[in-house]
Amino acid sequence: MPDTEPATADRGARAAGRRAHADYTGGVYGSMLAASVIVGAGTLGSFPRLEMVLLLLLTGGVFWMAHVHAQLFGARLAQRGPDRHVVLRVCREEWPIAKAAGPPALAVAVSPVLGLGVQGTQWFALSVAVAGQVGWSAAAAHRAGATRRLMLSSVAVNLVLGLVIVSCKLWLKH
Repeated sequence: MPDTEPATADRGARAAGRRAHADYTGGVYGSMLAASVIVGAGTLGSFPRLEMVLLLLLTGGVFWMAHVHAQLFGARLAQRGPDRHVVLRVCREEWPIAKAAGPPALAVAVSPVLGLGVQGTQWFALSVAVAGQVGWSAAAAHRAGATRRLMLSSVAVNLVLGLVIVSCKLWLKH
């Protein structure tokens, strides 16, 4: 049994290291992307909800793949070719970009249960995306060990950025 303890401790230390180095800024970016997709799609008028859900999830997935590609084939390849562990690590690090599309897509999916029409669905999903953006920024600041003041500043900046996206929706009159 003593032979397995160091292996377990090593795995635990690696997992703790991954959590300590987790970067949630991709979630902020992904939430802003989802909000922008909602505003852009909303300018087209009526839409099937399934189409909006797929648009949100697929856009998040494509941007996730683009970020993984940029990370793997940017500076990393100049140093050395990627191995399986590097590819998996980069995929995991960039995953918050795709993950952030989930809550707004879920908001669109459940909107009929809430009795929301097209406009209500768009506003609900947009609100969820902006709330996600603010939440991801708070998580990123907290994970980085930011002071309370810096965390509140990060949240405020992301709230303002979210409100800029909301203003665009209002400006586009949809």
